[in-house]
Amino acid sequence: MSDQGGHFEFGLNSFGDVATDGGTEMSDAASVRLLIEEAQLAESVGLDVFSVGEHYKEKSVDSATPVVLAAAAQATSTIGLGTSVTVLSTQDPVRLYQEFATVDAISDGRTQLVLGRASAIESFPLFGYDIAEYEEIFEEKLDLFLRLMREDRVTWEGKYRTPLDGVRLHPRMPEGGIPAWIGIGGSPDSVIRAARYGLPLMMAIIGGRPERFAGHAELYLRALESFGQPELPIAQHSIGLIADTDDEARNAHWQYWEPVVTQLSKERGFYPPTAERYAEEVDTGALYVGSPETVARKIADAARANHLSRFDLKYDITHLPRELRTQTIRLLGERVAPRVRELLDEDPGEWTLTGRRAAEIVKGGKAVHA
Repeated sequence: MSDQGGHFEFGLNSFGDVATDGGTEMSDAASVRLLIEEAQLAESVGLDVFSVGEHYKEKSVDSATPVVLAAAAQATSTIGLGTSVTVLSTQDPVRLYQEFATVDAISDGRTQLVLGRASAIESFPLFGYDIAEYEEIFEEKLDLFLRLMREDRVTWEGKYRTPLDGVRLHPRMPEGGIPAWIGIGGSPDSVIRAARYGLPLMMAIIGGRPERFAGHAELYLRALESFGQPELPIAQHSIGLIADTDDEARNAHWQYWEPVVTQLSKERGFYPPTAERYAEEVDTGALYVGSPETVARKIADAARANHLSRFDLKYDITHLPRELRTQTIRLLGERVAPRVRELLDEDPGEWTLTGRRAAEIVKGGKAVHA
């Protein structure tokens, strides 16, 4: 195996979606415990990172992500543990530092973060923030959080929390902090922000052709160079389900994807799902649904187009049976990941591991400095 394919990483993302077991909806408590079991399984099949999101809605149990990750840290020994995504806008950066410094200590340096502004806004009214200040809040909190990670003592003043005067937080993170990514959903401004702060880029691609994000990846690479930053990794987050055959995967996923997207279309005002649109997303869009070979080829194509060094699969969806979640995790680690690495070795195309050195640093549990 060449250096290139061997360094391609695979992550598993959960949004804490409530599962079913034997046709019965699992309780919130059982769904939380299931996440810990799935982190263990992800480690056993050789995946690189297990990540949990942050949501505040019915049928999601990931609102206290650091607690879940701390439990996963005790139940595992080698897999990286991260977030997908931490809603920094409605978090206190000081408390966030303390929580993740603690998780990183428990995990012995295996913790990382993906920081984002939030695609869902439930946390804004819940914690008393004005959605009209969405952009300004995130920029201020990102600046403070990175200073807390990168500086020994911080003196700071801003609009959205009390000032700090020479603060040194405990427990301490490693020097420079823990690995932190910027999560983006398509905004060029967010791409530039990631480059400016010297943070790796996580692209959430959940609809349309993944290759349309190639321009964002190239913008990021140019911006890194213009800001004098080192090479940093680019990753993709997408939704999917893996089964033994394409038909089995497509039919199983449609049963659970369709009601979820129907509800989202009502809440957010976009197109309702149709069987034709679903087929299009599976065939050429951002749904990674199919047999191991089909999914592996699709991931390899995205890696070449989008300059990826990591791919994260969101494997859960509301009410998906736990056995299908388990099947996807096993097949991703045991069959898809090695096949993608083979495909990239055989035909790298335009694919480049632009973040190879940084990816090695991140995998080693050390921070990427600006």
